[in-house]
Amino acid sequence: MKLDAAANVDPAEELIVDPEIAFFVRSLNESYAKVENIGSMTLPERRLLAEEIRTPWRTGGPQMYQTTNINMAGVPLRIHRPTAETGLPAMLYIHGGGWTLFSIDTHDRLMREYAARAGIIVVGIDYSLSPEAKFPAALDEVYAAAAWIRKEGGGYGIDPHRIAIGGDSAGANLSVATCLLMRDRADRPLAGMVLNYGAYGLEHLPSYGLFDGPEFTLGVEEMDWFWDSYLRSDEDRTNPLVAPIGADLSGLPPAFMAVAEYDILADVNYQMAKNFTHYGVATQLEIYPRATHSFLEAMSVSAIANQAIDDAASWLSATLTSD
Repeated sequence: MKLDAAANVDPAEELIVDPEIAFFVRSLNESYAKVENIGSMTLPERRLLAEEIRTPWRTGGPQMYQTTNINMAGVPLRIHRPTAETGLPAMLYIHGGGWTLFSIDTHDRLMREYAARAGIIVVGIDYSLSPEAKFPAALDEVYAAAAWIRKEGGGYGIDPHRIAIGGDSAGANLSVATCLLMRDRADRPLAGMVLNYGAYGLEHLPSYGLFDGPEFTLGVEEMDWFWDSYLRSDEDRTNPLVAPIGADLSGLPPAFMAVAEYDILADVNYQMAKNFTHYGVATQLEIYPRATHSFLEAMSVSAIANQAIDDAASWLSATLTSD
């Protein structure tokens, strides 16, 4: 398969989203449509609404042996420990939401699913959101969290030598940027990256024109607003810690990439996979057919979402196994 969304999707054909994922997207859209005066809401009100609407989708799922909420110098962390076993590998997971929305609550079930299926501890971070806290505030906090896990994680059953990082959308962006920052500061690299439908660059590639619409979850106008909210100025647009699509990726840890076929960000993900390979980063790319952006949130109803979680969990188990 050629890694280019425009080359693989005939725009003349009807784009039919996977029915289970379509149910999830339609349910979200209907919930938002019921809200009066949504256009006049403040950003804090929009955040609360997003949390409320996603409540049914984040509940349920596996029970943890222990869940601990801590405060890391003012930044909340949530540690999901699936068993009483100590010396477990771990993943620092970074939620999506365009650096502007969502939280460790909206992504709580996804983190617990990874913990249970991969047999690892998952640490979530409630990083500071934009536009109140623009780049590099969130990145600095994620970097600090990775360092904290290495230093303090043993007290929570974590093996400090087997730590991965992962995230979806903006969280995938922050995952790669954190690894770049660690490399540039001569830190010991993390063990791997789980990158779910990431935002790696600002250019409008062909997939933007194919998958823009409410049935595909993420729209072009919304994505542009996310970038504008995150950046301090136009100079940030080419900063490799903002747009790692243009970065030297040498020395980064191996990557698992989950790409939604029907996503405006599909092409930038395909290009990022090519770039990883060019720079010698071991990469497993999985494309989920007829899936939309944010499809992992549909895990309670979607076989494709569950397959993607299983694929990442298998990759994590293999990647984080001690030599």
